[in-house]
Amino acid sequence: MKIIKFILTISLITNSLFSQEHFSGISTSKRGGLLNATNNAAELVNMSTKYEVNAFNFSIGMANNKLTFSDLVSGNNLEDKIFEGNDVVNLRLDTQILGPSFAFKYQKWGFGITSVANIKANVINLDSKLGDAIQNGELSNIFSQTVISSNDNQRLNATTWGELDFTIARNLIDLPKHKISVGTNLRLLFPGAYANFSATNLNGTIVNNFGDISLVNASANVNIAYAGVLANNYNDQGNYNEFFSQGINGFAADIAFNYRWKDENDANSYRLNAGLSVKNIGSMTFKSDNNLSKNYILNVDNLESLDLNQFENVESLTEIEAILNDPANAAYFQSTSSTADYTVKLPTVINAYADVRLTKKWFVTGSINQKVSDDSKSDFITTQNSYTLIPRFTTKWFEAYAPLAANEISGFTSGIGFRLSGFFIGSNSVFTALADSGKQADLYLGVRFGF
Repeated sequence: MKIIKFILTISLITNSLFSQEHFSGISTSKRGGLLNATNNAAELVNMSTKYEVNAFNFSIGMANNKLTFSDLVSGNNLEDKIFEGNDVVNLRLDTQILGPSFAFKYQKWGFGITSVANIKANVINLDSKLGDAIQNGELSNIFSQTVISSNDNQRLNATTWGELDFTIARNLIDLPKHKISVGTNLRLLFPGAYANFSATNLNGTIVNNFGDISLVNASANVNIAYAGVLANNYNDQGNYNEFFSQGINGFAADIAFNYRWKDENDANSYRLNAGLSVKNIGSMTFKSDNNLSKNYILNVDNLESLDLNQFENVESLTEIEAILNDPANAAYFQSTSSTADYTVKLPTVINAYADVRLTKKWFVTGSINQKVSDDSKSDFITTQNSYTLIPRFTTKWFEAYAPLAANEISGFTSGIGFRLSGFFIGSNSVFTALADSGKQADLYLGVRFGF
C-alpha cells in the first residue's frame, strides 16, 4: 500500500545517508567560528579571526532502529525488513543547510547572522505488526487476524522551514587564566511545509480475508495536519524543498554560557573549553491557504468493519482526509476539532560539552544533547538524545577527529572527520555503517574563511 511507502520515502530522501547531531566534531573544534556558535552562541567571542564568512555548510542524515546500511544499499525488501520483529519502528531524517553567513568580533562582543534551511521527516513509534499487516496482508492468500494494542502516539511527520539567525555574545570575565562569556541566538522562523498523520492509543484487530483487509473492534484518537506543498504528493521529493514560502511566522531562541581555562603560555590555545546551552525555545505557525489540522475519534464496533484497502493508492494527506470524511466512513471517524492555522513547537534541547587539552596538539571532547520536551505529541518537531566522545588531533591548518556516540534511536556509532584550513568534511558514523552493524550514517561538509 502506498501509505506504507511514505515511511521509506521521507526517510530515504537523501539517498540513504543518515544521522542526527549536525556537524558533530567540527562544531566543537579548537578553531572557533560560526559553526561553534550554532552549537553554543557564547562561543562567538572565541572566534579564531576577527571576521568570518561561511560560504556553504551542509549536513544530512537519518537514524533508525531497524535497517542497517547494507540493507539500504541493497534496497531489497526494505518495506518487509522494516516491519520484522515486535519492536516499534522509529526513523529520524534530519537535514540542515547553512547558507551565506557572516560574523565579527568587536571589543568584548561578537555578532553574527546566519541563514539556515531545515528538513525533518520522522516515523515515530509505528507498530510493526500494524505495518506488516497492511504492507503484506494483501499479498496473502489465507485468512489471518492481527491484534493491535498500542498506548503510543504513532506518527508519520515531516517539516520544512527556513531561519534567519542573529547571534550576540559577550565576554563577562576575561582574566589571564579564565574567561567567561554568555550569548544568545535569536531566530526568525519561516515555515515552509508540514505534514502529520498520527494515531494515539490505537487498539483493534486487522482482519485479512484473502487480501481484503479491514479493521474491526477498533478505537483511537487520530490527527491529520498539513500545510504548504506537503499537503500534496508526499512521494515527490521536490515537495521537501520549500523553506521560506510563508514569510516570518515564528520565533525561537538559544541561551548559552561558555567557560574557558586559558593557556597562559599560548594565547591561541586553552586547557579547557566548556559550554552549556538551552536551544530551540520557540514555535512557528503555518498559515498557508491550504492549512488544516483536524482531530478525529476512531470507533469501529464489533459488528462493523473499516475497509483499509481504500487507503492503498493514496499519495497525499488531502486524499486521506477525503477518505476520513467520506459519508461511507462517517460512522467510524467523528471529527472533534478543526483549525486552519497550526502551530508546532521546536524540540527544546540542553547541550553541554567540555573540550579538554591532553597535550599540545591532542584534545578530547565530551558532549551531551538531551531533549527536555515530550516530542511524542503531534504538535512537536522531534529530535533524539545523543552522547558523544570525540578524540582529536589539531593544528592551526589541519584537524582530524573521530566521533564515538550513543544515540537514542540508532545506538552506537563511530565516524571520522577532517579540516584543512576553512574546508571540512566528516561523518559521525561511517565506520559502523561500513562494518554493516550501523543503523545510522551521515555526511557533512562545508567551506568557510576568516580574516
